[in-house]
Amino acid sequence: MSTEHIATAERRILRRAEVEAKTGFKRAHIYNLMKEGKFPKALRLGVRAVGWDSAEIDNWISERLKERA
Repeated sequence: MSTEHIATAERRILRRAEVEAKTGFKRAHIYNLMKEGKFPKALRLGVRAVGWDSAEIDNWISERLKERA
């Protein structure tokens, strides 16, 4: 199994509760950051459902950690 295939297999759609748990932010703060262009945009999944690409969220978290160093 190639590295690319493994990375793709781990990539998934995160729902808001999962994004909140990963970032420690609540809904309003996540949406405020998105509006300011400082957080990955949500993907429209349906009329009343959104999600985030897990790879984009993981990369965003990694970038924040690099800024601390």
